[in-house]
Amino acid sequence: MKKKGLSIFSISATYIGTVVGAGFASGQEVLQFFAYHGAKGFAGLITATIMFIVYGYIILILGLKLNASSYYEVIIKAVGPILGKVVDWIVIFFLFGALTAMIAGSGAIFKEQYGLPTALGSAAMAIISVFTVLTGIAGVISAISFVVPLLLLSVFTISILTIFYSPDITVISSVSISVNAAVKNFLISGIVYASYNLIMSVAILAPLGKQAKDKKKLKWGALLGGTGLGIGAALILSALLTNMPQAAHYQIPMLFIAGRFSGSLKLIYSFILIAEIYTTAVGNLYGFSARLTNAGTIKYKAYTIVTGGIALIASRFGFSKLVHYLYPIAGYAGIVMLIGLTFSLIKKKNYV
Repeated sequence: MKKKGLSIFSISATYIGTVVGAGFASGQEVLQFFAYHGAKGFAGLITATIMFIVYGYIILILGLKLNASSYYEVIIKAVGPILGKVVDWIVIFFLFGALTAMIAGSGAIFKEQYGLPTALGSAAMAIISVFTVLTGIAGVISAISFVVPLLLLSVFTISILTIFYSPDITVISSVSISVNAAVKNFLISGIVYASYNLIMSVAILAPLGKQAKDKKKLKWGALLGGTGLGIGAALILSALLTNMPQAAHYQIPMLFIAGRFSGSLKLIYSFILIAEIYTTAVGNLYGFSARLTNAGTIKYKAYTIVTGGIALIASRFGFSKLVHYLYPIAGYAGIVMLIGLTFSLIKKKNYV
């Protein structure tokens, strides 16, 4: 019997879930790339949203056409065999780096929210991510799809409450501390932000295209997924700007904002945030292991376990530092991949 493939919801939810943990759920990423630029950050975010939609679709459709089991086939097709190997190593490096950041982010939540040791939160995230990835791509997609609606609902709730109850919403127009931004120009910041998230999500989007089996579903999945990412990030940006400069003093700014309304809301958001960090962590770990060896093999399981352990050790560098230094580097490097995908789109007009 022929398999029906994934639904539009599963595609868009998996796309959002792969990005959201390293993209905006904590608030630290939106702070570094957009909030420090003040109202100009919205222009950068619009740029990033368009890129999410367009390049997300290109990666998905290439995954379908190439019957890709990992992102490697997509990279080679987009930028060629020579440059493709360079981009491949960039992706491998960042998948591990973003996994490390997610494990560090979990530790930061345990410390700031629960008063527990950072090492405990990091270890818990590393262990549960390893166990999930050992189940393969089906387990990863299921885990991500389940959590995404809860995360988006909580982000919308907290951000709308913040905007609605803000004593002076016009304060947004006066905020600008660009000297602290991860990227100093607001438009380039949007490009780099989208680029680092795409270079990370390609590890899941490429094999996801193969799983979907339907070009129309991929188009709608990319549109809804990219738009959802943009709206979610815009709401968090608004919430951050109405709480500056206080929000900038926290590794997890969204927990600080949630706590301004009630301790219960803060607690609920912390649980959902951990779940979203988890979805991104398993996406990164799966992409990393599946690239180095065939999924389901003994070697795949060994790579997954060892990688989780090394990432746990590296996470001691700290969440906010990883966001500030690692993400922009990956973003600039990822632009090479996006240029290749652009030429691929121009040459293959049947994508649309």
